[in-house]
Amino acid sequence: MLSVFDIFKIGIGPSSSHTVGPMRIAIRFLEEAASAGVLPNAVRVKVDLHGSLALTGIGHGTDKAAMLGLMGFEPDKTDPDAAQEAVALVRAEGKLRLHGGGEIVFNPATDIDLRGDILPVIHPNEMRLRLYSAAGVEIFERTYYSVGGGFIASEKQLKTKSEDDRIALPQRGPHAFSSAADLLAICAEKNFYIHELILENEDGFRPRAETEHRLDQIWLAMQSCIDRGLNTEGLLPGGLNVSRRAPQLWAKLHEAPLANEREQIFDWLNVYAMAVNEENASGGRVVTAPTNGAAGIIPSVLKYYCAEDGANIAHIRIFLLTAAGIGMLYKQRASISGAEMGCQGEVGVACSMAAGGLAAVWGADPGQVERAAEIGMEHNLGLTCDPVGGLVQIPCIERNAIGAVKAVNAARLAIRAGAASKVTLDQVIETMRQTGLDMSRKYKETSEGGLAVNVVEC
Repeated sequence: MLSVFDIFKIGIGPSSSHTVGPMRIAIRFLEEAASAGVLPNAVRVKVDLHGSLALTGIGHGTDKAAMLGLMGFEPDKTDPDAAQEAVALVRAEGKLRLHGGGEIVFNPATDIDLRGDILPVIHPNEMRLRLYSAAGVEIFERTYYSVGGGFIASEKQLKTKSEDDRIALPQRGPHAFSSAADLLAICAEKNFYIHELILENEDGFRPRAETEHRLDQIWLAMQSCIDRGLNTEGLLPGGLNVSRRAPQLWAKLHEAPLANEREQIFDWLNVYAMAVNEENASGGRVVTAPTNGAAGIIPSVLKYYCAEDGANIAHIRIFLLTAAGIGMLYKQRASISGAEMGCQGEVGVACSMAAGGLAAVWGADPGQVERAAEIGMEHNLGLTCDPVGGLVQIPCIERNAIGAVKAVNAARLAIRAGAASKVTLDQVIETMRQTGLDMSRKYKETSEGGLAVNVVEC
């Protein structure tokens, strides 16, 4: 059963699938090697990155993530500055201390191989790791996949056949659901709002007080990320020379407090979303929501509608629980990987989640929440992932700002338009999945098409 805290995870930028996932993979690899009793004999490690992990690996920091994971840095506990220092030391000294093992000679240029020419069959984000003995003999090997949102899977896990071509994730909570139709039916039977149902399912993982505390911590991490983004100026790393714009937009908003309120709603949503994604692009501390590339949408909407004049903790919890329930459906029935679905699987899903969460805060019934989430995705279908220079900057940062505005409008339409929708959330999720499968790979986080080839890097 998926938890709210599988959907919302604290990590570091710039990518959940290309940074957080590979960090977790490297840790898991070494832990499995230790369990097999071979880690003490390892004097060399080799990392091969295939598919999207290779094609956009440098821009997404996958090489750095692999090194950090090998050293035991956990995404949710890593300080970005400490991470940068550790990677710089490895590059300078040519040595690396393996998590749970000893110090080895390590040259990133030769021990991390970015093979964009290898097209994985199981999933586009493939990572193969090998350990060698002093005699140069391979003593341990595993292949893993970073499947979006920081989730990882072994080759064996993804090769296991499911009942159909969707990801099989069994539910074992008091209110098991595998579709939006199931979710709505349970809500109707139990007279629940969606957030109440999700919260009761979380009770199966931990005491409720702990769940509420962790929800509050997720919000505090989002809030901190917004604050850092609003107060940090300069150029984003990577060579595109993209300037951080959130601080200047923030200053302009404060210089004109009596401007048209309706117009300013867009400005506030824009500045909060951009603040988060500029932090993400710089490798800062963010919350996957449900991915790093789409991390700004939910915090932006939350900040403006639930914490602008002091945090309304009750509303923030309702929002996060509802949004997570919607995110679980996308993760379960399709994918939240940009390398698999394009940006519809990242910004589109975040927009859908935020729309449903906001509708719930506004008092929407479960049917209206489902409608808001459906509208949020319906108008993101086909959205490509074509980052310029392989960096999570253009068009990613502005795309989050636009996604936040779309989410609010979707919630308003769902509540105010009145008539029942002709399209269900289940239908739009399935449409997204099919669209992702049909989409050319050059539009799925490879930087081989779209803006990535039509914008001159300068």
